[in-house]
Amino acid sequence: MRHTLISLCVLQAFTPFAWAQVAASEQSSLELQATTVTGEMDYETAQGPVKGYRATRSASATRTDTSIHETPQSISVVPKDVVEDIGATRLQEALDYAGGVGRANNFGGQGLTSFTVRGFTTAEFYRNGFPINRGYPSMPDANSIERLEVLRGPATMLYGRGDPGGTFNVVSKQPLAEPTVTLGSQLNDQGMKRGTLDASGPLDEQGALAYRLNVVGEGGDTFRDHVSSERYGVTPVLTWQANDATKVIFEGDFMRNNRPLDRGLTRFANQRGTPSRDTFWGEKYAGDLHNDNNMAQLRFEHLLNDNWTLGGGFQWLDGTMKGNGVEANGATSLDADGRTLQRNFNYRKLEWTDKDYQLNLTGHFSTGGFAHTLLTGIEYEDYDYKSIIQRSSGVAGTFPIDIYNPVYGQPRPALTRTPTHDKENLKTYAAFVQDQVALTERLRVLAGARFERFEHDYESYVPGVRSWNAADNAVTPRVGVMYDLTDTVALYADAARSFKPNTGASRQGGGFDPEKGKSYEMGVKWEALDRQLSVDAAIYQIEKKNVQGVDPLNSDFNVATGQVRSRGFDLNVAGNLTPEWRMIGGYAYVDAAVTKDTTVRTGTRLANIPRNSFSLLNVYEFQDGALKGLGLGAGGKYVAERAGQTANNTFAMDAYTVVDLLGYYKVNEKVRLNLDVKNLFNREYEEGSFLNFYAYPGEPRTVQVGISYTL
Repeated sequence: MRHTLISLCVLQAFTPFAWAQVAASEQSSLELQATTVTGEMDYETAQGPVKGYRATRSASATRTDTSIHETPQSISVVPKDVVEDIGATRLQEALDYAGGVGRANNFGGQGLTSFTVRGFTTAEFYRNGFPINRGYPSMPDANSIERLEVLRGPATMLYGRGDPGGTFNVVSKQPLAEPTVTLGSQLNDQGMKRGTLDASGPLDEQGALAYRLNVVGEGGDTFRDHVSSERYGVTPVLTWQANDATKVIFEGDFMRNNRPLDRGLTRFANQRGTPSRDTFWGEKYAGDLHNDNNMAQLRFEHLLNDNWTLGGGFQWLDGTMKGNGVEANGATSLDADGRTLQRNFNYRKLEWTDKDYQLNLTGHFSTGGFAHTLLTGIEYEDYDYKSIIQRSSGVAGTFPIDIYNPVYGQPRPALTRTPTHDKENLKTYAAFVQDQVALTERLRVLAGARFERFEHDYESYVPGVRSWNAADNAVTPRVGVMYDLTDTVALYADAARSFKPNTGASRQGGGFDPEKGKSYEMGVKWEALDRQLSVDAAIYQIEKKNVQGVDPLNSDFNVATGQVRSRGFDLNVAGNLTPEWRMIGGYAYVDAAVTKDTTVRTGTRLANIPRNSFSLLNVYEFQDGALKGLGLGAGGKYVAERAGQTANNTFAMDAYTVVDLLGYYKVNEKVRLNLDVKNLFNREYEEGSFLNFYAYPGEPRTVQVGISYTL
């Protein structure tokens, strides 16, 4: 397989010359008609800034800088303007308005949030097309984001192993042509204090070398008792335009995140009500979990000629998470009195590295009167992970606490058992091809396939748990068709498959078969109000088998829960309705349930999946008069009832509605003031669950102020 990939690499480099006889003049008007956009659309590139809330192009869905309106897939883009308007500091705040994206496990408040899309929980995050979800990394800070793209349905054909519900791609801020330095500060009434720097500009007279530097420092209290956090990050970007044909980009992201392990509130069946949302049942002396993450990317793009481009790069990830914590002993941890929780003190050290190499070739040509955009690529990834988790005794009475009236300061128990001690390595070798063909002025087809090999080694040092190794070959095709009913309305259909190796070991020892999924989608895309408002609607069905979940008898292990199915409807809007008024949001209906399993009943709802969800953000900015520069907005989010776990017997998280208000004032070209009120009506709710007895509470009413000053 290694020799095959090397051969493919060489083949890609020379392929353009095989097409050299296809003159640029042969690029038919059909292709131009398929890619020509309005004057406002010409402002935007797939990796660049978005004007307002409506993006017109995406690099994530096809990797070819294609118009979103011409892509047979449901796509949402959350631009930087949304992040700034709502005062977001984390990705999950921006994703609240992506439409149909919900929150799930946040790994004890660490911000490693997994999300739900189209009925499935996923943490498939990419940055500029490279995977950043390996291990347990902190999410990129909102200060470094140019745009955040959501691809609904499988993206395995382009990106490899992943969940069929959806994939996220973060597009980073890139260097600017003009020198600029912006300082920012935010604070809220819960105790958070935050400072940011965003600097950019050329480094030489010709502008061939340019930089961008984002820095963030954050710390302070939270709404949770005895839970404070620290976050520091540096994100440098350097671009070098070596000549007219070659561009090289270096990007780094170095993040330090310190916060106690905080599982939120407990939701045991015999519990007598729910404690207040600020109640912390850990121990102050446990300290923080320290999550250190380093990322470096080296990307390049080289124009071989007018029609062919060679691109790719390398990414290196390195991360650790280590520290002490306090957790419940398991599903039967709450005593019969309904208030005494049996806990364990624990220590964990998780370490991971990931190396990813990519090489892509993109070409534009015509054959037989059909305009083609051809993409081919190869990828190699080498991922290493090792972990050790030690815990104190799980015997009742050794480390209890009252969840309604916690008394802190119990003697620290000794670490007496090691339920987790393992390491694993996963290597992947892949090659893919995709062709976008304009068959007529109105009819376009996208077809592609990915060929991937996985070599997976798992070694456990825990007695009774078997080490194992496995190898799999996967073919994941995708086919999509688009037809333009009018210049602004298009219909599409899409079918795709997904593949994802399962990690870890079962309680009985040994590994799991890989997850496999298939998806079918049909939709309509409408560019309304003179192409200022995008309205996309789709229906879909997704099936996945060999689904992995937490073992209900021992949460240190996993089980394969069988086969699940999700089907539903989603509607998404984004637009600049007038020069003053912009909006973004969406609605999703999801029917997600178990369809086949040996222990879980057929029809059981999947964890953290609401049947209905809705979000909408509206902002109005005065363009002239005495109020010029003043922006006022409101956002609303509705999430229906959700199951706490995919299990026969589980708790339910109630439906909730949260309303946010925002305001900002652009004093002049240099100064911007922000005032935000989150959860205006102070609604109590649970944003996501973990296992069958944890639920993390949503933030109470919070007032946040901010200022930014451009030098």
